[in-house]
Amino acid sequence: MVKLYSDRDLYDSMMQRRRILGVFIGISVACFLGLVGLVVAYTQLPYKDPAGGWIIAATCVLVGLYMIFAFPYMGIKFKRINAYCKMLKFISLGLKEHMVAPFDDIEDWVTRDGVDCNVAVFAVKNIKKDELLKRQIFVDGEKEFPPFEVGRPVHVVSQGNLLIEYEFAD
Repeated sequence: MVKLYSDRDLYDSMMQRRRILGVFIGISVACFLGLVGLVVAYTQLPYKDPAGGWIIAATCVLVGLYMIFAFPYMGIKFKRINAYCKMLKFISLGLKEHMVAPFDDIEDWVTRDGVDCNVAVFAVKNIKKDELLKRQIFVDGEKEFPPFEVGRPVHVVSQGNLLIEYEFAD
């Protein structure tokens, strides 16, 4: 069996998630301290001091830059690594399903639970009717796509339709 994931993958993704969150918390604390400093400086000014307008402008710029940083950073970078960590946790804890079926086709990329995946289509025989059904197995986009050949049977181990292990069943 060719395993696509190891325990090291989960550890590496958790460390990357921790680093991304650490950078965000560090920048958030720095912006908060800068904001506190500007508020303290503003409250220490005499009444109707002309420098008050500059402090208010600096405060607005600081908050604006923080918002421009925070939403894309947490909405794109952290969200993607968080979804990948969640997927790897499900792989290690979830129920595994075994299947032997011939490989049929490759479909376009799809985002499944926040993770980019390739789609491998397998032909599965229907138990009740005499027809073939198409079953989609998702292959992690970060991993190399397995060398499946059309019509060749493959023993697939999946968790929630996500490919974990495979072996050619000849």
